[in-house]
Amino acid sequence: MHSPCVAKCGLNEADYCMGCFRHINEIVAWGQASEEKKQAVWQQLPQRKERMKGGNNSQIISREKWLKAQAEIEQP
Repeated sequence: MHSPCVAKCGLNEADYCMGCFRHINEIVAWGQASEEKKQAVWQQLPQRKERMKGGNNSQIISREKWLKAQAEIEQP
């Protein structure tokens, strides 16, 4: 399943991308996620987009944020 990325990355204060509306953890884990997990994320995106409408990107997805999210995902 393809990624919802629209190449307009920028995180809000809750670490959701204001381009694709995925959480940083979902973005980092996408490549290893099961098809079921990817489908579940896709199903949530319309509601997230509506809820976050008009929100601002407060920060870019930095390497530091990426690595932090990756560490959280890899924890048992």
